[in-house]
Formats: sequence, structure tokens, C-alpha cells
Amino acid sequence: MTNPPSTGTVAVLTGMYAAEAEYLAAGGPGRAPFDLLAPFFSPDVVLHQADGLPYGGTWRGHAGMARFFLAMSHAWESFEMVRQEFLATGETAVVLTQVRARARATGRELAFPILQTITVEDGRIRSVRPFYWDTRAIAEACAEPAATDRGAS
Repeated sequence: MTNPPSTGTVAVLTGMYAAEAEYLAAGGPGRAPFDLLAPFFSPDVVLHQADGLPYGGTWRGHAGMARFFLAMSHAWESFEMVRQEFLATGETAVVLTQVRARARATGRELAFPILQTITVEDGRIRSVRPFYWDTRAIAEACAEPAATDRGAS
């Protein structure tokens, strides 16, 4: 049995992704206000990122989400959501996103999928759990080169 599509959930998610694109185009963390994104997230939103990522950990509330976007901007010079598929759109949505990104520390470019489960309650995103296929590749691409790698003695 599949869940019937929820236009409310789809509207919240497409609105949030559009606001995220606007936020990043306006300069992102430190340059654009998080207020562009805040209406789409519950005040007690919880984002669970894999610990092995440079921005891993649990991020809570609007302040946590603002800090998460700042951590992402330190890791990635560019982060483009190339294609998204809404695989389930009930109270818990499942979104498959194809990403193309360039790491700030190394300049390496990666293309990878992210599968997210996103819970929407009362018209706002309550929780997000992204799943990455290869967290090691992302961590390595985003890692600062060691002092010996930069030619230091």
C-alpha cells in the first residue's frame, strides 16, 4: 500500500527548496538572512546528519539550522541540487536528490545522491534524516590538506 500524495507536503518541500536556492543565490550564511528559510521549518526542527560528514551531528531548532547552513558553506564552495524525485509525499516524505558539488578545501567536484526522509507536521518541516551513499568520499573531498600535503616542513 502506498501513501496518497499530500499536496500540503509537496507544497512545503518545493517551497523550502525554492527558498533554499534563493538563500544560497543571495550569498547564503552570513550574507543572506535565514528568515528566507525559517517559515518552512518547525521551531523545534531536528536535522540528523551522519557523524562522518564535515557537518555531521544533530542540529536543532532554527538556530541549529542556521549553524548547519554555515557549516555546509564552509565545506562546499558550490552545492547544486541537479534533480529531485519525490518518492513518497505523505506526512513522512522521501526525496531522492542528485547533487553536484565542489569542495571548498580541495576544489574536488563530486556528483552523488542523497536520500532524505522528511517529516512534515502542521505545514512545517519537523525532522530531516539525509542518507548519503558514501560519506567517506564526501569527508575526504572536504578535508583540509595536511600540512605536509601543502609543502610545509
